[in-house]
Amino acid sequence: MRVWIFFLFCLAGKTLAAPTEEEPVVEEELEVGANPVQVETGEFDEAIEVEEDVIAENPCLNHHCKKGKVCEVDDSNQPMCVCQDPSTCPAPVGDFEHVCGTDNKTYESSCHFFATKCTLEGTKKGHKLHLDYIGPCKFIAPCMDNELNEFPLRMRDWLKNVLVTLFERDEDNNLLTEKQKLRVKKIYENEKRLQAGEHSLDLLALDFEKNYNMYIFPVHWQFGQLDQHPIDGFLSHTELSPLRAPLIPMEHCTTSFFEQCDADQDKYIALEEWANCFGIKEQDVDTDLVI
Repeated sequence: MRVWIFFLFCLAGKTLAAPTEEEPVVEEELEVGANPVQVETGEFDEAIEVEEDVIAENPCLNHHCKKGKVCEVDDSNQPMCVCQDPSTCPAPVGDFEHVCGTDNKTYESSCHFFATKCTLEGTKKGHKLHLDYIGPCKFIAPCMDNELNEFPLRMRDWLKNVLVTLFERDEDNNLLTEKQKLRVKKIYENEKRLQAGEHSLDLLALDFEKNYNMYIFPVHWQFGQLDQHPIDGFLSHTELSPLRAPLIPMEHCTTSFFEQCDADQDKYIALEEWANCFGIKEQDVDTDLVI
């Protein structure tokens, strides 16, 4: 399975991170997938295990295990999922396959991480261990209050630009649904739309104030893209991973932002909490927009 990692954020013509004076990164043209806003969720699923009833010679052919587990046949020729030995994971091709866990330990790949996490199932350490971000563990600078306030300004603009880009490229009708296209078309054809580019925070704030309605659907859309396992109107840490894992190395306020979104501190982000984080008014939160 191919995974879009660091270059996901090039799709909208820019990254979320504020400009720096570091050496520019060479952008690479990657294949656009059905949901380029995030890494494919399968790479980070921690709680999906599906069994199919199809009978085959090898019971494991139609028996799927969650990340970190592999299928084996027991003495009764019945398939079962067991923890994968980390040593059986493919060797990483490069450093870009490394991932950092919430234990601040660098794992060779997501395969090595989830195999290790599986062996810790049922323990306090295993319960707390999650994939934190893509890439080797490194120092993440503390997020200052003023920086945290700036984060949603760039994020909102980026989500809007991603949707517009998908609309422009959706020649084969496999990037957006028809209902989504109708919503995005109104944004795309609006002459007041702020074009993608590097804009000052003041301009982003002003545009949100003047063209507020253009941002309502992009915020709802991203929530729907993440709320998949299960689709229940809440985002778990696992469901957030496809978005936050590639983002943290570039945006050091990512973790603080999502922690702030969980207003009631119940470890889940409801649609209302998500919308509020992006400045969407309570009366504009609409489950029908999560399409």
